[in-house]
Amino acid sequence: MPDNDPALEAPPSSLGLGSRALRNTTIVLTAKVAARLIGLFTVLYMIRRLGTDNYGVFSALINLTAIASVALDLGFNVLFVREGARHHDQIQRYLRNVMSVRLLMSVVALLLLAALVYPIGLGDLIVPGFVLMVLTSYSTLLRNGLYAVQQLGFEAIAVVLESGVLLALVLYGGITHQGVAYFVWAYAGQYAFSCLYFTVVLAAKRIAVIGWRFEPSLLREWLWKGLPFALTFVLTIIYFKIDQPLVLIFHGRVDASVYAAAYKPIEALLFVPITFLSIVFPVLAVYHRERPKEMLDALNRFYKALLLMGWPASVGIFVLAQPLTPLLLGSQFGASEAPLKILALALGLAFINNVFIGALNASDRQVSFTWAAAWSVVANLALNFALIPPWSYIGASWATVGTELVLGIAGWVLTARHVGRVPVLTLGWRVILAGLIMGVAIYPLSAVRGFEVAIPIAAGAIIYAVAVLLLRALSGEEIAWARRALALAR
Repeated sequence: MPDNDPALEAPPSSLGLGSRALRNTTIVLTAKVAARLIGLFTVLYMIRRLGTDNYGVFSALINLTAIASVALDLGFNVLFVREGARHHDQIQRYLRNVMSVRLLMSVVALLLLAALVYPIGLGDLIVPGFVLMVLTSYSTLLRNGLYAVQQLGFEAIAVVLESGVLLALVLYGGITHQGVAYFVWAYAGQYAFSCLYFTVVLAAKRIAVIGWRFEPSLLREWLWKGLPFALTFVLTIIYFKIDQPLVLIFHGRVDASVYAAAYKPIEALLFVPITFLSIVFPVLAVYHRERPKEMLDALNRFYKALLLMGWPASVGIFVLAQPLTPLLLGSQFGASEAPLKILALALGLAFINNVFIGALNASDRQVSFTWAAAWSVVANLALNFALIPPWSYIGASWATVGTELVLGIAGWVLTARHVGRVPVLTLGWRVILAGLIMGVAIYPLSAVRGFEVAIPIAAGAIIYAVAVLLLRALSGEEIAWARRALALAR
């Protein structure tokens, strides 16, 4: 297949790019909900098997591989999606060049990973950690080819299959009483399957055939364009991943396991805004170039959608942390209740921060978002080093909340300056009030035990939906727009 084959993607429907993005989000999000349920069971099973002695070590290694992977990214992942969305006929060329430079940079990533794991005594895990890091990087790149052309049906299939592969490997590891290294290899096996799957799909859909190509002129151009993305990726990875290794270093394996286990339910829910952003981002990039007057309206819809989902989850976890902790994590992780409750406060902020990430990056203002990320990293490092030594995982939890708040404020200010002002209070106060009403209503049931927690969860969902409707948190036009898009999705 030649590098410049024309894309086969059909033109946008009459509902427009925004509605098309909603339909794609519905398809992928439905699949990811199923996959995440499988994945959550997988992780919770693994937490119980590794226990408080070893799960913190596993989690710290995963975070360190993510930090080392900054040497592989170079900002090219975001550029690949953005430029691929704008120039479908160049996707194969872009893919092959990025694959080639990523292979070269894997040597640098290996050295960086070694520098991170050996000083804290995790050198015996460097080989599975390195393999996992490289396979994860290539898997993300390959699946981004589908996001660039908005052909996401196969992505929906992939997330379910990947979660099934990981579940089978983890169950085998638990049954055979494997150690930390095996479970790292299990995650690597999941991403190996993912790479093979997307290689076949991209070729079958005539989007791209993988291969190697090295064009210095293109890569030099992308290196400069991608530098702000790369810096942002470095900064984001640091403030998302540094806290768990720091808890391990300052307070040992047990505290690291307690914090990592509390973080896992929050992390599991973050796939929702990340999925929305990955689908909406190409649409925003096209709006910026072709329909700039409609971009702010799209951002407002994006913000409200994320707030509608993130805020009730944040309130619900905060109120129900007591029964959720033993149910999800097991009795040996009872200490995780306190950090889980604090981290729930950061969840709603993390949801809506994706609006500003998408706005600045899609509008070619990646340098501005790099500054926002830089301020958040400064805040994160200062808070972590101030709070973790004396207060361990409690300090780490509050540092996460503070970091998300700083990132949100900086992102909002820069979006208002360069793209347009998202009226966060005007659009969101009714949603916030609906969530608070839900929280007050289910608080009397916060002491239930076991699977009885399903009662306040179901009641909370109903109360929140009714409150949203009664408070008119969604306008009639927004509801009608969503119905039209979802009708076409079926």
